[in-house]
Amino acid sequence: MPQGVHPQIQALLDKMQALGIPKIQTLSTQAARNLIEQLYVARLEEYPPPPVAEVVDAVTDPSHGSVPLRIYRTCSDPQAPVIIFFHGGGHVFGNLRTYDSVARFLALQAGCTLISVGYRKAPEHPFPAAVEDSFNALRWVVENAGDLRIDPTRLALCGDSAGGNLAAVTALMARDAGIPVAAQALIYPVINYRGGTGSYDRYGSGYGILESDTVAWFRERYLPDPEMYQDWRANPALAPSHAGLPPALVLTAECDVLHDEGAAYAQQLRDAGVPVAQVDFPGMIHGFFSYLGLVDDAERAHESVGRFLRGIWGEQEVRPS
Repeated sequence: MPQGVHPQIQALLDKMQALGIPKIQTLSTQAARNLIEQLYVARLEEYPPPPVAEVVDAVTDPSHGSVPLRIYRTCSDPQAPVIIFFHGGGHVFGNLRTYDSVARFLALQAGCTLISVGYRKAPEHPFPAAVEDSFNALRWVVENAGDLRIDPTRLALCGDSAGGNLAAVTALMARDAGIPVAAQALIYPVINYRGGTGSYDRYGSGYGILESDTVAWFRERYLPDPEMYQDWRANPALAPSHAGLPPALVLTAECDVLHDEGAAYAQQLRDAGVPVAQVDFPGMIHGFFSYLGLVDDAERAHESVGRFLRGIWGEQEVRPS
């Protein structure tokens, strides 16, 4: 029996067990993708996605990788602030469809345009394909800001889990390329695929969809060559410097194998002089950000991101925590 989880999480874990939902690491890649699709469809029946002003599918041009995008507009502002959002799924599953509800709710909470990125996934496209698509999407958005009706000076990078990894890496690449980014919001991000932190020992089994063995399953597909582990574009904690990065929000879940590496990255950013706000959600497990309508803290987490970004866009600064 998991220890320390929130009652709403325990009810969710009990339901998953009663339904006989298999562990990701016991499935083939396609079976895992099918399972995630089925879970998303089932969740829609309980919590339909909120309406926004406009949803448009787009694709970057070939010189920017022909990356699929989905654009969510919440207002008619011709220079709206913008989130570039990278979905989770271990760099293996997840897509624009399964993150539609999250994208809509987050756009509304932040009062902005949100552009969700349909990056390539492993094992068909291992590292660094997702990184290349993420950076290409950023470049394309900035270069087409006028047509997209967004303000490139109020641009934030955001993602959960593997998407948090991509947001952190893209922020580093943007800094090195001289592309201004106003903020980064990292939701229980994958920072170090090598694992080995204390939260792997505490929460490595029995705490929902992500276990230590699940991380290994993702790693085998995304980083098939162990040499890739040493590349900071896979493990952003290994970047030579974190100075000069945009203000960050790092959101962690207490009962998550990734908890400690997220907290450590927040401290690493602080040590480099980056303004950081860290919010930890007691009793939550990995993936709770997507549990809208099922877990109250899912909405609170979205509100935390929205509040952080509205503060950045309104004041262009955030006080370190």
